[in-house]
Amino acid sequence: MPTSDKTPPRAAKTTRAKAASSSNALLARVREILEAARAGVARTVNTTQVAANWLIGREIVEEEQRGQRRAGYGAKLLAELSARLNAEFGRGYSVDNLEAFRQFYLDYPQLISETASRKSTVIRELPAQPISATPSRKSISESDWLPGVLHPSLSWSHYRQLLRVARMEARAFYEIEAIRNAWSVRELQRQAASLLYDRLAKSKDKKGLMRLATHGQEVAQPLDALKDPMVIEFLGLPESPRLVESALEQALIDNLQTFLLELGKGFAFVSRQERITIDGDHFYIDLVFYHAVLKCYVLIDLKVGKLTHADLGQIQFYVNYYDRERRTEGDNPTLGVILCPDKNDAVVKYTLGEQQERNIFASRYQLHLPTEQELESELRREIRYLSVSEAVRVPAKKQAKRGA
Repeated sequence: MPTSDKTPPRAAKTTRAKAASSSNALLARVREILEAARAGVARTVNTTQVAANWLIGREIVEEEQRGQRRAGYGAKLLAELSARLNAEFGRGYSVDNLEAFRQFYLDYPQLISETASRKSTVIRELPAQPISATPSRKSISESDWLPGVLHPSLSWSHYRQLLRVARMEARAFYEIEAIRNAWSVRELQRQAASLLYDRLAKSKDKKGLMRLATHGQEVAQPLDALKDPMVIEFLGLPESPRLVESALEQALIDNLQTFLLELGKGFAFVSRQERITIDGDHFYIDLVFYHAVLKCYVLIDLKVGKLTHADLGQIQFYVNYYDRERRTEGDNPTLGVILCPDKNDAVVKYTLGEQQERNIFASRYQLHLPTEQELESELRREIRYLSVSEAVRVPAKKQAKRGA
């Protein structure tokens, strides 16, 4: 019987499938290389542009400081320089941009080392970054980088936004967080406009403020992970007495990615309207998250009216249930957070007692970006509350010691 050269249909199909799978894998690897190379080139171009702008700013500042004190000299210098640069190199060197370069050098005097900045080849000698498929998110504490020093993750647009932050300590904080969290320019702008540094700083002592400015946000306890107030202007909801909780919840889910950025590092979404049943009665938790750093569940209850003691009792009920029925080995105690537009700190204090400092929290939300005046008012209110709490706590401790 003659031997057939034809491959059996099933074997041919298997061969084609393997070839297709191999081709897809190869395509994926090549695509990863090309995308990483493209990202690497973009970062190199950005870093080179940042360095060039800083060097131009240095030249302008040094020229202005060479004893020429005549009135209007700086303005005339920039106007002449702008006209000649635009004629030779094209648009991009307006007087406003040159002033930004100048301010960049003044605000970041240590951006490039003194030795390197004096070399004519400084831009060509900038350290090359290893190509990787994704932007580096290496912990700030694990590198030699410090705020105020050139970093390849920050573009000129990032630095332009940072220059708008007047206070040095706040600017350093945003610099750290922008790198650590790979913020886009838009997200950096939003976080600065929502006064993230001030919202985190208001409960810190002097030592805590220093760490915030040099290490960024660190989450070591529940209070570190929560903001008060929380700014959710990105929902686009009007401040109206007719706002209902279901509409607020749906808006947060529709903007979940932005909401997670506002919540801060470590939060992972688990579920919404999670039903719990006790003896045939059904209850629903608005939002459930898990915090990867604190290793615990975070239950969020949404309110559109002023916080009441009944609301606090409800979130305490949810937390107790989760701790008994859902918490597993390795999980820390569950946290409960009420998001509300207004609250009375005294009601919170007398309803929760010691629980307030452990696992139940009430945070206000704002549907608009806060002004500095609003934040200052909030800070004064917080200081008054803390002062009263401390005044009550100290005599209680002394009484307990005498009793012991």
